Amino acid sequence: MQPYRNLIVWQKAHALTLDIYHETVAFPRDEVHGITSQMRRASSSIAANIAEGCGRGSDGELRQHLQIGMGSATELDYFLLLARDLGMLSDPVYERLMATVTEVQKMLSSFIVRLRPNPLTANS
Repeated sequence: MQPYRNLIVWQKAHALTLDIYHETVAFPRDEVHGITSQMRRASSSIAANIAEGCGRGSDGELRQHLQIGMGSATELDYFLLLARDLGMLSDPVYERLMATVTEVQKMLSSFIVRLRPNPLTANS
């Protein structure tokens, strides 16, 4: 397995996390332990799980961490919607962030599929 920093999916997830941190700075102070924290944790969890999976010993463990990262991406998807609906994110910012989330989700999905054991060679 190559180092996680070389993976384009990790690079995009990391950039997304930085973007989420930047955009949530302007959120209401009373949300610092609410939606702000949740969005930051969900976004950072995507890249962190990719990194952790790369540090594991097998494709199965990597796949499991990629699936956890996918769950975090889906969680972030919801919090972005909530933030937009509460007026904390403008429509253009929401659309930009969601486009990145969707791109990362597609990349994770492809990576997960690629790591699935091939049933034709598993019994060989």
